[in-house]
Amino acid sequence: MSVEWAGWGPELLLTIDRDSGVGLRSQLEAQLRDAIRSGRLAGDERLPSSRVLARVLGLSRGLVQDCYAQLQAEGYLTSRPGAPTRVAADAAPVRDAPSRPSPPSVPRQVIADFRHGVPDLGLAPREDWAWAIREVCRTAPNTAFDYGDPIGEQRLREVLAGYLRRVRAVAATSDHVVVCSGMAQALGLVLKVLAAEGVDTLAFEDPGAGNSTTEQATAAGMAVVPIPVDEDGLDVAALERSGARAVLVTPAHQWPTGVVLAGHRRQELIAWARRCDGVIIEDDYDAEFRYDREPVGSLQGLAPDCVVSLGTVSKSLAPALRLGWLVAPDRLLAALARAKFIADRGSPGLDQLALATLIESGRYDRHLRRARAEYAARRETLLTALAEHAPDLRVTGLAAGFHAVLHLPPGTDEDQLIEQARQRGVELYGMATMRRLPATEGPQLVLGFGDTPRRAIEAGIATIADLLGR
Repeated sequence: MSVEWAGWGPELLLTIDRDSGVGLRSQLEAQLRDAIRSGRLAGDERLPSSRVLARVLGLSRGLVQDCYAQLQAEGYLTSRPGAPTRVAADAAPVRDAPSRPSPPSVPRQVIADFRHGVPDLGLAPREDWAWAIREVCRTAPNTAFDYGDPIGEQRLREVLAGYLRRVRAVAATSDHVVVCSGMAQALGLVLKVLAAEGVDTLAFEDPGAGNSTTEQATAAGMAVVPIPVDEDGLDVAALERSGARAVLVTPAHQWPTGVVLAGHRRQELIAWARRCDGVIIEDDYDAEFRYDREPVGSLQGLAPDCVVSLGTVSKSLAPALRLGWLVAPDRLLAALARAKFIADRGSPGLDQLALATLIESGRYDRHLRRARAEYAARRETLLTALAEHAPDLRVTGLAAGFHAVLHLPPGTDEDQLIEQARQRGVELYGMATMRRLPATEGPQLVLGFGDTPRRAIEAGIATIADLLGR
């Protein structure tokens, strides 16, 4: 598509060398020919008017008009009365289109996709977010449009600290909060700082997010070691034997088993950290969405001296916002602030102020209540469908979040079942891909329902009912 311009017309990079000994008109003609032949000027693209180009290059308008007339005679340019001069449509070189893979002849129909870790993108509060952005642009002082504090806007850090104290029992002030571009950056910053302090190994839960954790740790120059999870959460005795001095945990709702870190394990984990001068990295995963159990406070509130707590709005609002935070002990704050400055000088300031406005206005809590009700309804839909079509299979991990663990009959081949379901248009995901250690339980599926509508849940489970009953 050609580039259209208004007012003065397009700018065009041309140079005139008055000391070269070559005529000025010859120089101009040659440069325009080369620009068209090389494709730098596309077919039908508009050129500056002769008056504008003459003034920019310091030439007479008559010289530029003569140049345009010559190139028009040669077929490079076109012009008509009252219209701008343009590159002739067939003067620019024809470039070979890059080869593209052939699309599948028959698109596969997807009945249901039980992808996990993704919220309902349709529930994103677009009107509330637009309102918050408008409020910020209307009321923010001019200084809000500067680079800002690398660790985050003071207003958002104060709002977050207050919110986390109220909702998650976090023990922190705004000085302990660093605003990040999502959970991934928050974890990456913490690992880099710990690695610089001599921590060379990161422990993580198994099953868990082993692949992404390994990538982050490797980028920071750290080794990784998986630690088994049982019905009480992370096995602290196994952590002690590993020799690691940092561990990543999801205590509120373990990913992906869904178990809650038991009270005695919490105390054991904190004792481990203080014994070995270790650091607990708490991913406060799915804490906002709970259904039939009492809320579980943040681990950081029990031991703010040795826990770094990570949070994000990727699940509560939308992943596209790329906003998260970390709450860190005093001893790590200076290094984390420096690491954040080096990484990007700070997350988008206006978005930070919009999030603060959303929380202060009560609209954030209102959105969470709506989302929680919808996920609870989908949870019940999933349970009802499984009770009808696979009544003998156990379902766990449903006390919070928006995924469930379905325990398959012993001897079931996870990969084979997943492929057979896929042939029928149902996307499933197995637990085996999330393990590094030998499995202590039978085959399992992780059924996400965050971005799966209720009708799709019902249809999907009904479609694979015979596969689940084997």
